Amino acid sequence: MAEATQAAQPSETTSQRLQGATRKKRNPVAKAWRFLIIYPVVPGIVLGLLVIAGVGADYLYPRDPIKQSLSLRALSPTYGRASEFSELPADHPQHIHRYEFFLGADPLGRDILSRIIGGARITLYVAVISLGTGLLLGASMGVIAGYFGGWWDEAITRAVDMWRSIPFILVALVVAAFWDPKTPWVVLFLLSLVAWPPFVRQVRADALLLRSRDFVLAARIAGASHTRIMVKHVLPGTFSTILVVASLSIGSLILTEAALSYLGAGIPDPFPSWGKSVSEGRGYIKDAPFIIFYPGLALFLVVMSFNFFGDWLRDKLDPRLRQLV
Repeated sequence: MAEATQAAQPSETTSQRLQGATRKKRNPVAKAWRFLIIYPVVPGIVLGLLVIAGVGADYLYPRDPIKQSLSLRALSPTYGRASEFSELPADHPQHIHRYEFFLGADPLGRDILSRIIGGARITLYVAVISLGTGLLLGASMGVIAGYFGGWWDEAITRAVDMWRSIPFILVALVVAAFWDPKTPWVVLFLLSLVAWPPFVRQVRADALLLRSRDFVLAARIAGASHTRIMVKHVLPGTFSTILVVASLSIGSLILTEAALSYLGAGIPDPFPSWGKSVSEGRGYIKDAPFIIFYPGLALFLVVMSFNFFGDWLRDKLDPRLRQLV
């Protein structure tokens, strides 16, 4: 009887270990942390707020982002109860400060929160227009270079190398010096010229592999034209690569737009831009650091969210990385 009890003891110990391991796996904090790592929840929330702010900016402005008031310049954000200022007239500086300048005012007395919301719209323009134009141009050239090869491939590859060697910031400054744009479309067009080279390289690499696949050879034997083969058979096979490159490129485009605006060669007045807001507040960095902090924080969160989302998308769509995992 004693021997049977001793023999059963190891099985009970093993069962307890398994139960302990199960309880650890069911730890809600660990599960929540694992969920946040596996899925881009926080970047998704930030990008969702970006889309909402950019699309509905006209309905979300607490104050006109262009309206200036020098009497309220560099006004710091303060918070208090509404009852404390109910007796003040509507145009009293403290009253305006409490209810319409939640994040303070910039050096020209414009609402910082409204300027950040307006800058979100410019960021969406960069994402949709500049990146979209670069995607169409770069993906088309990449498919042509990879499918035809030969001198087509050599010419397009050398063009990409030459284009990437041009200092874009210097070119943008020269353009801004000789041509003062009144609309942001010139800057968006210049940004699209930066966006296309990464698509050419990555799509070309995929097209080089796809052109020798059986379904492409079968389409050639069936008499399909080169254009039809590239559009119907080669290009769809590069969609995952295009999505990854787009998600990883948008962050650098947003930073480039912010850098141009900071240097005075970006989005023109009166359109709000995060980079321009940071540039306008650099003279107040000691006395009113919030003028730089909030636009810089918005820029940091959006760029980091796009980068995290791009890394997550690459891990999900790249079969080589899936095999390693």
